[in-house]
Amino acid sequence: MPQKEFNFKEQLKERGYKLTHQRQAVLDVVLNHEGQHLSTEEIYELVKATNPEIGLATVYRTLLLLDRMELVYKIDLDDGCNRYEINRHNEDHRHHHLICTKCGMVEEVQEDLLDSLEEQILKKNNFVVKDHRVKFYGYCKNCLEAMEQA
Repeated sequence: MPQKEFNFKEQLKERGYKLTHQRQAVLDVVLNHEGQHLSTEEIYELVKATNPEIGLATVYRTLLLLDRMELVYKIDLDDGCNRYEINRHNEDHRHHHLICTKCGMVEEVQEDLLDSLEEQILKKNNFVVKDHRVKFYGYCKNCLEAMEQA
C-alpha cells in the first residue's frame, strides 16, 4: 500500500492537485474494501464514519478524479449505481463478474475465460483485443438452494 499511496501523491502533484485528507480517506476505503464493488453512497457512508465532516459531493468528485487517474475504475452492474473497484494495473484484462438476479450478489471470476476467443479474433479479423467486460447473470448458490426448498 505505501507504493500506491506514493504513486497517488505523485500523480496528484503532476496534475496540479494536492493530497487532501478527504482524497486519501476515499482511496483508503476503496483499497480496504477491494472486491466489494462499493457504490458512491456506500463509499460516502464508510468515509463519513471516520471523517464526519466530509460531504457527498466531495466523495463524488474524488471518485471521478481517481477514475480519471486510473487508480479506480467505474463499473456498471446494471443496478442503477456506479460502483468502483481498484484498477489492478497488473491485470491484462478486467475480471469478469457473476451477478445473481435474485439477491444481487456479485462475485468476481479471476480467470480470463476469453483467451481462445481473443486468439480467434486475432487470426480471423487481424484485431488485437486489449480489454473486455463480461457479466454473467444467473442465480447464486444460496438462491438456488432456497428455490429448491420452496
